[in-house]
Amino acid sequence: MAEDIYDIAVIGGGINGCGIARDAAGRGLRTLLCEKADLASATSSASTKLFHGGLRYLEYYEFRLVREALIERENLLAAMPHISWPMRFVLPYHSGLRPSWLLRMGLFLYDYIGGRKILPATKTLDLRTHPVGVPLKDDFAKAFEYSDCWVEDSRLVVLNARDAETRGAEILTRTRCESGDRTGDHWTLTLRDEATGEARTVRAKAVVNAGGPWVEDVLRGKLRRNSSDGVRLVRGSHIVTKQLFDHGQPYIFQQSDGRIIFAIPYETDYTLIGTTDMEHDGDPGSAVCTPEEADYLRKAASEYFERPIAAEEIVWTYSGVRPLYDDGASSATQATRDYVLKLDGGEEGAAPLLNIFGGKITTYRRLAESALEKLEPFFPDAGEPWTKRVALPGGDMPVDGAVPLAARLREAHPFLTDRWALRLVRAYGTEAETLLKGATRTEDMGRDFGATLTEREVRWLMKHEWARAAADVVWRRSKLGLRMDAERIEALDAWMRTARETREAA
Repeated sequence: MAEDIYDIAVIGGGINGCGIARDAAGRGLRTLLCEKADLASATSSASTKLFHGGLRYLEYYEFRLVREALIERENLLAAMPHISWPMRFVLPYHSGLRPSWLLRMGLFLYDYIGGRKILPATKTLDLRTHPVGVPLKDDFAKAFEYSDCWVEDSRLVVLNARDAETRGAEILTRTRCESGDRTGDHWTLTLRDEATGEARTVRAKAVVNAGGPWVEDVLRGKLRRNSSDGVRLVRGSHIVTKQLFDHGQPYIFQQSDGRIIFAIPYETDYTLIGTTDMEHDGDPGSAVCTPEEADYLRKAASEYFERPIAAEEIVWTYSGVRPLYDDGASSATQATRDYVLKLDGGEEGAAPLLNIFGGKITTYRRLAESALEKLEPFFPDAGEPWTKRVALPGGDMPVDGAVPLAARLREAHPFLTDRWALRLVRAYGTEAETLLKGATRTEDMGRDFGATLTEREVRWLMKHEWARAAADVVWRRSKLGLRMDAERIEALDAWMRTARETREAA
């Protein structure tokens, strides 16, 4: 059987894998990416949804990581203003925890070590008079307000894959790497389609192991390499509650155990609270928010809110496993969040294997650049770094352009509600205009699946974004699952199954 030959084969369809595939394809390298499930099906869709420097990491002297993340925060905001936007975080001063002078010093560093240009600086708030103080206990009189950014994490992954494909990469979802063998100057990989069971053999001059929490399984199991490098699996869980406050600013709450949690306005009608740091054993794909973690988050936030959060207010939970580089730290909280890239091979003509350990969603683009820098000696004809502030699909709009674009959509398509129009802009940016082209009535959007999800949008996601099942649509390409009952989601799944079978049979 004839074999396909690629420059780089990337194993893993999370943010690091898709970011590397995009960067490599844009440099003219023939690139393939395989992902055993859906894109962003694990850690990359289970984050706290923030582009942030990591204020807490300053306490662990991770200045390089924080500085790089802060610089990237504005680069990314400029490149994807549809799926990322600024937020002003509120840090209440707690008299029993970190002293005020320490918070001020940390926020001063946070403001200035990253060369902030777009986002406003820190300021002090009087919680007795400011609206953000209303939901809080009277014990809290002062707070610091600083800038960070929201990001739709799983959409970030998909849009990187979209751009990679546009630039020539081949993206294979639901395709497992079963094994890999190094033979001199190339790798031979066996890939298997999870739906059909069909196997495919490909060759690549270099392999990038971006397996996330499965990076060790890929390294030692699939590729059969001996290595002392490994990951520390740390579970981060979140709860989503009914809306706890009626303003648009998120909170960051210090805890007596030294940790912090966030309480963030979420999907208009909800509040997102997270995250935990728990050592994780077992399959990363089976991670769930345990009752103990949910109670911890609920009680931690209730230390600050005037009205305690009841368990029945939790409407959804999710959990992801961070593959932190195992640096021997004494606790999960202290383990480094920095990424570590380890090159295996390359000497005497041996085909290189680059293993990706750790990383933060905020620094994914710089991680990709660093990965290509590691591989540069093997591809001397590859292009230069190019991704800085280059828009992702739909991101060719101003940083503050989402609301004006939504207004234009409403004018062009009068059947849209304000919320519906803004949701489409926040998902697709300027591509929302293409998705809606020619639609003048609700009926033009096809079948209504509920929660403003229509047949036209689902077909777009199946054609352009590798969606194959309802969960891909309502929990990763969107969070409409919060507004759809089980019966509607099952109806969507059945419709997608029929549409997919019809298309494959055609």
